[in-house]
Amino acid sequence: MGEIKSTLELAMERTKKFAISDKEREEMRQKEVLQKAASLFHRYRNGLLSLHEILKQIDKMEKGTATTVKELLLSQWIDALSLDDEEEKIFEGVELLEQRNIDEAKQEFRSLLSRYQREKEKIKEKARLQLIEDLRKDGIGGSAVEPTFEGNELWEKENERLSHSFKMALEKIKEQLRVHK
Repeated sequence: MGEIKSTLELAMERTKKFAISDKEREEMRQKEVLQKAASLFHRYRNGLLSLHEILKQIDKMEKGTATTVKELLLSQWIDALSLDDEEEKIFEGVELLEQRNIDEAKQEFRSLLSRYQREKEKIKEKARLQLIEDLRKDGIGGSAVEPTFEGNELWEKENERLSHSFKMALEKIKEQLRVHK
């Protein structure tokens, strides 16, 4: 008489022919590591995870995985550094994972950010005055008139030029942070 097999045994028999190759297993592992790093990055950026918690989670990982996650986090943090966002969290994260002093890069960044913001304010004021003048020519004026910059050709053109001119200096700072000492 025939032998009765469990559902698990039947499933195992059917999946034998679907074995995963070493290459596929490695790709799955790499994808998982990328997802872990991305998750830690976003949770930290959004204030849902502290640096202390990130280090605790990394310490729980296998040594090779932990090293890869640290490298990915550093890369993501440095890439995220911009003149339009909060930079202090990024510097704290880089400094902690690198375990080195990055005061010079921080100082250069703050100086660059200060110059960028001053230039941006000048452009904003120039565009605001032009918009007010254009509205005045159309018969619209008064103290209640507050122009908006969205869609303004001068604002967008000058803002793009400004961003481009400061981008090279920002990339130089990022490269300085990427160099492991």
